[in-house]
Amino acid sequence: MEERYNPADVEPKWQAFWKDRGLFKVTEDPSKEKYYLLEMFPYPSGKIHIGHVRNYTIGDVVVRYKRMQGYNVLHPMGWDAFGMPAENAAIDNNTHPAAWTYDNIRAMRAQLKKMGFSYDWDREIATCRPEYYKWEQWLFLKMLENGMAYRKESFVNWCEKCQTVLANEQVEQDKCWRCSQPVHQKKLWQWFFKITDFAEDLLVHCDLLPGWPDKVTVMQKNWIGKSVGSELKFQVADMDEEIEVFTTRPDTIFGATFMCLAPEHPLVETLCQGTDQAAAVADFVEKVATQERSLEGLEKYEKEGVFIGRFCINPATGEKIPIYTANFVLMGYGTGAIMSVPCGDQRDFDFARKYNLEIRVVVQPQGETLDPDTMEAAYAGPGVMVNSGRFNGMDNDTAMEAITDWLAEQGRGKKAISYRLRDWGISRQRYWGAPIPVIHCPDCGVVPVPETDLPITLPEDANLLAKGGSPLPTLDYFKQTICPACGREDARRDTDTMDTFVESSWYYLRYCSPRYESGMFDPDAVKYWAPVDQYIGGVEHAVLHLLYSRYFMRCCITSAWWTLRNRSPGCSPRAWCAKRP
Repeated sequence: MEERYNPADVEPKWQAFWKDRGLFKVTEDPSKEKYYLLEMFPYPSGKIHIGHVRNYTIGDVVVRYKRMQGYNVLHPMGWDAFGMPAENAAIDNNTHPAAWTYDNIRAMRAQLKKMGFSYDWDREIATCRPEYYKWEQWLFLKMLENGMAYRKESFVNWCEKCQTVLANEQVEQDKCWRCSQPVHQKKLWQWFFKITDFAEDLLVHCDLLPGWPDKVTVMQKNWIGKSVGSELKFQVADMDEEIEVFTTRPDTIFGATFMCLAPEHPLVETLCQGTDQAAAVADFVEKVATQERSLEGLEKYEKEGVFIGRFCINPATGEKIPIYTANFVLMGYGTGAIMSVPCGDQRDFDFARKYNLEIRVVVQPQGETLDPDTMEAAYAGPGVMVNSGRFNGMDNDTAMEAITDWLAEQGRGKKAISYRLRDWGISRQRYWGAPIPVIHCPDCGVVPVPETDLPITLPEDANLLAKGGSPLPTLDYFKQTICPACGREDARRDTDTMDTFVESSWYYLRYCSPRYESGMFDPDAVKYWAPVDQYIGGVEHAVLHLLYSRYFMRCCITSAWWTLRNRSPGCSPRAWCAKRP
């Protein structure tokens, strides 16, 4: 009788054979061609499920094939152990996040080993370990030093259930990416990474990513959202304030009959002060804060606004036009202010009809005459300029550049490029994450933690608050410290922690030298193993892990330049970045 496959007998035998001979352990070997296969590492917020098995089986098949072809194969595994997924799961199971996470890591590791996946377990990492997050704290300090990290007060996406801020990329159809509860706007002091400094670089290199699926690069291009147009200045009447707007249709400026500001725009509060509209504006802003603030979410609400009691000057006509705050204007797009041209934009058209505002035709189809009193919809197509002074009779495409040049001569406009991409807000008001390495001093302000004090270790013995809020602000032994700049003893540590996507944006680099103690990674090891040859993960990572990882590659390369600059005096970090898609 033919012997049947019995996994209980066969698997332990051969897995022990592989382990004893170290078949899956690898080191850099210049005599061999390398192959780096990376699977998205799991959140240890539960146990291994069939989705993991599917992805990791695909990866294991490819890896074994490549080994048989003679490649030196890097196939690592680790744990995306910080952040809301693990913390929320721990809270739901009445367990401390540290205990929950480490127990799950042990269980998931045993499951993966039992399945015989060919990982180099000597390279295992867990992002919640101080030896890992020490280096992202170090990178934060370098970014802060070089103006790539900054702190500001702003309206942010707030999830009430998770009690934390969310980056734009973590808001899915106006809901929290983890708990699916509606997100609203809240004003807080937050830390940001200046990913917008690399917007053009990230966009251009979308077309230089070998082997990346088109749908992923298209998603990234759309998220970066480059628009070419004009930046125009509207002087506020009787005040020393200007409103800047970005528009792709400068040809329609003669038809701008009112201005609309996003409710979150910082000028809304400033301009309404001292007017009889202040109370109405405050009520409207509070109302809008509970609405879904995205392009998709806007379609759910009737277009509404409130006159803020001020006027601004149309730079083309010199006319005073009223300023409104309106719920269909988003702070996250352009400048958060739009010159409203009801003849050419349907939202503006609907708003003008509702509030009885002037509609002035400035572009109309060749051979036709549009009557603003009888128009049933805005006209956004090409045509001939009318009611536009010296530009009358010109085709509107030609007028775009001509009007911008004319306004630029007067210091009231210029050609400009705008991006949909916004700086990455990394502050989280949660416990289970990497502490942000800064100190707040009453005299010195924000003071970076000395590099010699890293890592700033998260106290894993802290008890969570009843509603899942962070205990860090209540822990004097963590919060209270001495200012390293002036010695004041009443300084305090920042009690926010970093977004979990900070950890997952550079793990693929750490795998190359996971025990390296002199930096985030060993440059020689990264030079050998990078780039990743095959990544296996869902398309939902397109504008989270993958876009952030590309940005972090630039930051990490720059940090390597900071560390090694004395060895490469003729090289700039920008030059290094330009070579890395």
